[in-house]
Amino acid sequence: MNTYGWIMMTVSVSAVLMLVSFCLVKVLSLPAVEMEDIKGPLEIDTQDTDDAD
Repeated sequence: MNTYGWIMMTVSVSAVLMLVSFCLVKVLSLPAVEMEDIKGPLEIDTQDTDDAD
């Protein structure tokens, strides 16, 4: 591989690693969520199980 190939590979790998690191820091530094803040799904009756046979 020539010099240009090594430069492109280094820049590409560095960019991917920086993006992954940025995303991990953003996700792992989120504040803790209290159980009262978590909302369950609505009780929606779609009536698709009334006559299941």
